[in-house]
Amino acid sequence: MEIRVLRYFLAVAREGSITAAADYLHLTQPTLSRQLKDLEQTLGKKLFVRSSHSILLTDEGMLLRKRAEEIVEMVDKLEADFKSIEETVSGDIYIGGGETNAMKHIARIVKDLQSIYPNIKYHLYSGNEDDVTERLEKGLLDFGILIQPAALSKYNYLNIPDKDVWGVVMRKDSPLAAKATIQAADLIHVPLICSRQAIKQTFSKNEFADWFGDDFDKLNVVATYNLAYNAAVMVEEGTGYAITLDKIVNTSSDSRLCFRALEPKLESGLSVVWKKHPVFSAAAALFLKEIQDRFGVLS
Repeated sequence: MEIRVLRYFLAVAREGSITAAADYLHLTQPTLSRQLKDLEQTLGKKLFVRSSHSILLTDEGMLLRKRAEEIVEMVDKLEADFKSIEETVSGDIYIGGGETNAMKHIARIVKDLQSIYPNIKYHLYSGNEDDVTERLEKGLLDFGILIQPAALSKYNYLNIPDKDVWGVVMRKDSPLAAKATIQAADLIHVPLICSRQAIKQTFSKNEFADWFGDDFDKLNVVATYNLAYNAAVMVEEGTGYAITLDKIVNTSSDSRLCFRALEPKLESGLSVVWKKHPVFSAAAALFLKEIQDRFGVLS
């Protein structure tokens, strides 16, 4: 039984005439009569007593009218509720994180929500772990995207199903550009440009030190950076080689730069984090539900 047919039935019951109901519904009389006949056959009951000038409801028709009005009213309310949500949910969502290709996952969620809730605005903040977590604690951010390893114990978080690959960005005319991958021995005494986040997170937690081996102390870090764009400018000008993540610096065919992954491969996972007892706006709550649906069980 379709809602549409119940609406047809109610129109006939209200108008007391097939002709008047057909005009109201913008249907032909034969079409409406056929729909009513099919409804009676579906229910196995006679719903109308027809005469040459009017149409009256049977006892079964009166019962159906009452139930149909309740059903249609409920459907109308449900549609109105969803329309109201669409039209009224608005606000701002603040997301912070380091530079990472995993932002594409967040961008896809934003795009999907945008089609349903166009009045929500998104604000992105770029920074390292200290910057992001400080702003989370102050309530300036709703969500943070942290590159692992990170201090996650005091947050709720979900792991993004993706990993960032570490490597070296260099000029295409540099000697190391001829290599398919970069090994530890290749970086001894080479001028390196490292992210401050990498120095704090990776070096201090010994992931990079373990990767580099016994010659870790021979690293020649000549500069540090906060944004990979600035590091790329330094590399392009010949300052050194930037240790960075893949796909955040332009290394396309029209660029003077290229990326070579570390060998053996060094990867970092990523997590979306938020405070354990947040006071979320309706917009932020919708975003949270969406990332939970996308990324799985709360960690």
